[in-house]
Amino acid sequence: MTNSSIANNYLTLAVAGARKTQGLVEHCIALPANRKVLLITFAQTNQVELRERVRRYAGDRSNLEVSGWFSFLLRHFVKPFVPFAFPGKRCRGFNFEGDPGRYASGENRFFDSADSVYAREIARLAHQLIGQSGGALIHRLECLYDEILVDEVQDLSGYDWDILEALFGARIEIRLVGDVRQAVLSTNPRGQMKKAFAYSKSIEWFKKQQKAGWLEINFSSVTWRCCQAIATFSDTIFEASWDFPETTSQNHATTSHDGVFLVRKEHVSQYCEAFQPQCLRNSISSGKEFDLDYMNFGLSKGRTFNRVLIYPTGPIGKFISKGEYLVPLSAADFYVAVTRAEQSLAIILDEPGASTLPYWSPSDG
Repeated sequence: MTNSSIANNYLTLAVAGARKTQGLVEHCIALPANRKVLLITFAQTNQVELRERVRRYAGDRSNLEVSGWFSFLLRHFVKPFVPFAFPGKRCRGFNFEGDPGRYASGENRFFDSADSVYAREIARLAHQLIGQSGGALIHRLECLYDEILVDEVQDLSGYDWDILEALFGARIEIRLVGDVRQAVLSTNPRGQMKKAFAYSKSIEWFKKQQKAGWLEINFSSVTWRCCQAIATFSDTIFEASWDFPETTSQNHATTSHDGVFLVRKEHVSQYCEAFQPQCLRNSISSGKEFDLDYMNFGLSKGRTFNRVLIYPTGPIGKFISKGEYLVPLSAADFYVAVTRAEQSLAIILDEPGASTLPYWSPSDG
């Protein structure tokens, strides 16, 4: 593999609210109608949103497809090329929940008794088939597509990175879009392969590809969602060593209650009555002392709310009161929660410690 295709591989790391998905759609609209493009994203909710946006803005274009990551591997890797690994074998389906077991080998490592490929092993098999097909798999993709666009690329894991690296060497323009600070999902959360690049740490893989001359990385640091105070607070969640650029807000709306606040437990009901915020918590087991209409951090990803109230985890409380940084996955969860808010963000906390965030009280109105 040579790096002659460097100009064809691009990554945009965008902050929350940067309209990255819409940017992909607008990129497709600007392309010639005969340009063959595949848009890929992992989560089903993102696939639904992407299909709807393509239909709304680009219309019915036969050369523009939307696919899930697993569907991509199933359709273009496993089903056509599995005989290269297992002569005479046919893939008859997809097993999302199954586990081949620790000691499974051969066909049983990848397929269940109904010849359905296991979700947790499909990327390993797909990568294996790239080599075993002797170039035929990549050549077929080159015949099918001029561009492959991957949204929410930070959700990939394990052997997915090897698959991307193989695609970087193809005669296909590869465009990746994502935000490693929102890395709360994974195509294989239990996988052990390339754990050093899991979740937010995927930025290290991207930097490695850039250093090798395979990938051009650009940052999109303008949010259209969060007001500047919330955007600035969100920048503090990850340590400076991550080297993210500062977020700039294009949300210039003003209300009577803008910014980031702390709320004491005794004032929570009055705060909710005054501002009707969307209440967020880490999991169903937290925040039970309040009868609030919660949404979990992870489920809020991709959503926008005018105002947000967060019930913090213990580590989040320590981050605010003591400046103790969260582990990367917890930091990503908190970043997602914080950046759902447009105008105001409030965090329930009785003891501020060293925090300089202002407290809201009922006398503030």
